[in-house]
Amino acid sequence: MAPRMAGGYSPVDLTAGRFVAYGAVATALMLAARGRQRPTARQAGAAAGLSLLGFTAYYLLLVLAIRDAGTEVPTLIIGTIPLWVMLLGKPGHLRWTALVPGLALTAAGLALMMGVPHGGEAGGAAPAHPWRGVGLAVGALACWTAFALLNAAWLKRHPEVDVTAWANWLGVATGLGALLLWLAAGSPPEVLAARPDRWLFALLCLATGFGSAWLATVLWNVASRRLSASLCGQLIVSETLFALLYSFAWDGRWPSPAQSVACVLFTLGILASIRAHR
Repeated sequence: MAPRMAGGYSPVDLTAGRFVAYGAVATALMLAARGRQRPTARQAGAAAGLSLLGFTAYYLLLVLAIRDAGTEVPTLIIGTIPLWVMLLGKPGHLRWTALVPGLALTAAGLALMMGVPHGGEAGGAAPAHPWRGVGLAVGALACWTAFALLNAAWLKRHPEVDVTAWANWLGVATGLGALLLWLAAGSPPEVLAARPDRWLFALLCLATGFGSAWLATVLWNVASRRLSASLCGQLIVSETLFALLYSFAWDGRWPSPAQSVACVLFTLGILASIRAHR
């Protein structure tokens, strides 16, 4: 909802602002925590690499994909992340047939959701470089899928690292990367400071940096340590459900019949996947 609440800001400004706030929150919590864990050089390197995959590179590629191909095609490609994580993260003891119901329900929900008309691109203009945008969106998909699998594997190999400490280390690395992104492609500070809604922008960056980035990463780390990557991948579908819920609440409207059915399919897919992993 942040881009809609703070209209007129570029995707780079919103993305970098959120992640700089994430880095600031993580740094403050690291400094305030008593007996806090300090990363070794190797752990710091792992945090930097994973933050690049799952945060900075992912969002930068997605922003560029939307610029070149519009919103609908990149959204469709990114929407398949739960399927790829679920397929590539399948534990060895789980039979492929056990995943079929959850996969089929999720795929059907995604197909139905992507088939809902969205009114086309702003101004009705054709995408500037559609195939380049598709390639960038696939790159973003690969980045986040790799992040989900590698992050889960790292946490399970290092049970001695607290999940909150790991979220903080990721946050510091992400904040530094976002700051570089902002300096390279964002609006100049004097331009942002001159806007009349700058305080709303700052508040949204702080709220999403804390809630959607720091707190979400802590909870995701807990889930990644306790659950298989394939089940975590299926649970990513909940992001779509909550995004729709917030959007409908903001617009003051009910979902269309197709969107309602898609939400039911997503929920059934999650339940089927949980049952398959028991």
